[in-house]
Amino acid sequence: MNKLNKELSNAIRFLSIDAVEKANSGHPGMPMGMADVVTVLFKNFIKFNPKNPSWLNRDRFVLSAGHGSMLLYSLLYLTGYKSISLSSIKKFRQLNSICAGHPEYLPNSGIETTTGPLGQGIANAVGFAIAEELLEKKFGKKIISHKTYVLAGDGCLMEGISHEALSLAGHLKLKNLILLFDNNSISIDGPTHLAVSDNFKKRFDGYNWNFIEIDGHNYKQIFKALKRVQNSKKPTVISCKTKIGYGSPNKAGTASAHGSPLGKEEVQLVRKKLNWSYQPFIIPKKIINEWKEIGAKGYSLESKWKKSFKKKKSLVNKFFKTSFDLMLNRLNREKKKLLKNNPSIATRKSSELLLNSLMLKKNNLIGGSADLTGSNNTKTKFHKVINSKSFYGNYIHYGIREHAMCGVMNGLALHSNLIPYGGTFLIFSDYCKPSIRLAALMKQRVIYVMTHDSIGLGEDGPTHQPIEQLSGLRSIPNLNVFRPADTTETFECWQLSLENENTPSILALTRQKINPVRKEYIKENKCSNGAYEIFRTNNNIELTILASGSEVNLAIEISHKLATQNIYSKVISVPCHELLDKQSANYKKKILNETEYKISIEAGSTDCWKKYIGEKGLSFGIEDFGKSAPYKDIFKDLGLTSENIIKKVKQLIK
Repeated sequence: MNKLNKELSNAIRFLSIDAVEKANSGHPGMPMGMADVVTVLFKNFIKFNPKNPSWLNRDRFVLSAGHGSMLLYSLLYLTGYKSISLSSIKKFRQLNSICAGHPEYLPNSGIETTTGPLGQGIANAVGFAIAEELLEKKFGKKIISHKTYVLAGDGCLMEGISHEALSLAGHLKLKNLILLFDNNSISIDGPTHLAVSDNFKKRFDGYNWNFIEIDGHNYKQIFKALKRVQNSKKPTVISCKTKIGYGSPNKAGTASAHGSPLGKEEVQLVRKKLNWSYQPFIIPKKIINEWKEIGAKGYSLESKWKKSFKKKKSLVNKFFKTSFDLMLNRLNREKKKLLKNNPSIATRKSSELLLNSLMLKKNNLIGGSADLTGSNNTKTKFHKVINSKSFYGNYIHYGIREHAMCGVMNGLALHSNLIPYGGTFLIFSDYCKPSIRLAALMKQRVIYVMTHDSIGLGEDGPTHQPIEQLSGLRSIPNLNVFRPADTTETFECWQLSLENENTPSILALTRQKINPVRKEYIKENKCSNGAYEIFRTNNNIELTILASGSEVNLAIEISHKLATQNIYSKVISVPCHELLDKQSANYKKKILNETEYKISIEAGSTDCWKKYIGEKGLSFGIEDFGKSAPYKDIFKDLGLTSENIIKKVKQLIK
C-alpha cells in the first residue's frame, strides 16, 4: 500500500516540478512536501465528484498556501476534473491559462476560492464551515454533511488574519473544519526561526482547537490523524512536519526550494532519488488510472445523496431563489410606505429600517458586525444570533475582527447562494481591504455596511473620520461603492447590492441625521444610473453641482441660495461612481455636460471627482485629516458650508 501511495504522491510531485520548470517560475517546494498528505486525504477521506465540481454536499478543499498552486492543479487533473487538462498544466503561469500562479476562483472548476495573499484561505475556510453548519440545521444531515479542509503554511499562520479567523472558528466550535498545517519551518527569507518562535500547540489550545502532530511523510500517521478528526466536536489542526522540496538532494529543507524552479540538473537528481524514470509530464497509465478511480468514487456518492436531496429539492431551491425575490418585493413596499412619513434620520438608521422589513421572514441573508452592532444598525429584532450551541440563526457577532469578518463573508458567499453582509466603520475598511479586493476579483455578492462615513461622525476625531477611504475603495475594479443621500436612496442602494450577483458592494452610511431629499415615491430605482438630477432652479442653468451622501442636502441648500442671486443651477446626486461610469455616453453627457461650470461636494478626498468636473471645475472636499469636535463645527472649520462654497462659485463663474 505504501508503494502505491508513494507512486500517487510522486505523480503530484513531478507534475508540479515539471510545470514550474517549464514556466521557469513558481513554487515547487510546497507541492513536493505536502504530496503525501493530500494523497491520503483525497484517496481515503475527501468527498468530491469531478463530474460535478459544484455538488452542494462536496467537501471543500481550500489551498490557503496559494503559492503551492501546482499541488491543487495536479490533484484536479489526476482525479479527472475537466477544467484542468495536461495542456493547461504545461501552460502553468502563462497568459489565460487556468493554471495561474496562484489559484483563481472559477465556478464549477474545483478551484473553490482565490488564494495567494497568505491567511485569506483560512478565513474563507471558516466561512465555508459556518455555511455548512447553517445549512445542515436548515436542511438536515442527509442533505448537508460535509467538511472543509484547508491547507496552510507557516506564512499563513504568521499573518494576522489567521489569528482572527482561527479564534472565531474555535469560539464557534466548527467541528467540520480541519486545517492541514504544512509545518516545514521554511519561508522565503530562510528558516522561520528568523522571525517566529510560536508554540503552535499552545496557540491552538488557546483557540479551543484540537491539535495533532504527525510526520507528514508517514502514511500511517497521516491516515490515523485524518481518521481521528472525522467525528471531532471542535475544529482540528493537523500539524504535518514536512520537508519542503521533499526528494531534492541539494534543496530539500531549504528556502531555495520555496519560490524558484529547482533547475534541470537538480530535477534529474530528484528523479533518480525518487525512482521516477518518466519524462516530463508523463504519468504512467497505471498511476493515472488509480487516481481516476479515486475521483470516480464521488459519482456514486453523489448519486446516493441525490435520493435524499430529491425529497427536499424544492425546499432548497425555495430558500435560495424565492426568498430573494420576496426580499426585493418587500423592499419596494417598504420604500413606498416610509415615504409617507419621511423623517430626518441617519442613513445607518435607514438601513436598519430596511433590514427590519427584509428579515421579517427567513431568507438567505446572513448578517453580522465586527463588534459594532449597535453603531452599524445591522441587527434587527428578527435576527437570531449564531453561536456554538445553535446554528439556527442568521447573525454573526464577529468580534473585533474586521479582516476575518470580510474573509469569512467571502467563504459564506462562495459556499452556495448565501448573501452575507457585515458591518464596521468606514475608516476600518483599511483593515478589510485585502478581503474586499478578493471579493471583487472573485465576483462575489458580499455587502459591507460601513457607517460613520465622514467627518460627520464628529467628536471621535481624525482617527475615526474617513477621508481618503472612499477614493481608495472606488479605485478597486468591480466594487460598487454606494453613498446614499437619504432613506429612499439607502433602500435603492441596498436593492442594487442585492441584485448585483457578481459584484460586492459597500454601503457608506452616515452617523448623523440628514434630511430627506426624495419626497415622492417612484418605482424606478434612480440610483441604478449611479447619478441623477435631483433638484433644479431653472430651465436655463449655468452651474452643475455634484454631491453624494449627506452633502446632497448641502448642495440643494447652495442651489437655493444661488438662485436668489440669479445664478441658476442643478444638483446631481451621485450615490455610485461605478454605475455612473457604466452609463451611455448620451446619459453622461446629459448629466455632466449641460453647463460649462461644474463643482463637486463630498466630505472626503477630492481626486475621484475630478474626472467629472473638468479643468474649470471646483472640488470641495478635504485634503487633510479631520478634527475632534461636534460635526457641524468641523464642517464649518474645513470650509464645507454654503457661505464658503457660494463665495468661491461666484468667483468661478465671474
